[in-house]
Amino acid sequence: MSEPAHARILVVDDEETIRKSLTVVLGEKGYLVDTAESGREAINKSERLAYDLVLIDIRLPDMDGVQLLTAMRETTPKRVKIIITGYPSLQNAIEAVNKGADGYIVKPIKMDELLTMIKEHLEKQQEARKYTERKVAEFIETRAKELNDLK
Repeated sequence: MSEPAHARILVVDDEETIRKSLTVVLGEKGYLVDTAESGREAINKSERLAYDLVLIDIRLPDMDGVQLLTAMRETTPKRVKIIITGYPSLQNAIEAVNKGADGYIVKPIKMDELLTMIKEHLEKQQEARKYTERKVAEFIETRAKELNDLK
């Protein structure tokens, strides 16, 4: 299975070089990429647009990445969220996962590793959507039959 066509990714990092590099690499892979340099900007953008996946730096100028994870989990829990950090520790990895991170990657970023992680998470997300759609369709079909039997 391939990743959803034109999956929308938000890159949240205060380092301009990281944002630009990821925009170029992900754009070349066919992803629609948007960027934010702060947690507040990321929240504002995610309230206006639906992103399939968000790459979040653990250290942002206005909040830490775990706080942003929590805020985003409350608005769109099914969105894939991957933490990127130049300051890895077991404690922040555990905290990130407990707050809803789907992945954790250490800077300097190994692009092949990141692209593989993104692809795998988007495939899982797509499978979950298809499953949900099938279940909703089955429910509607069953309910329609039940209502038809009442006539």
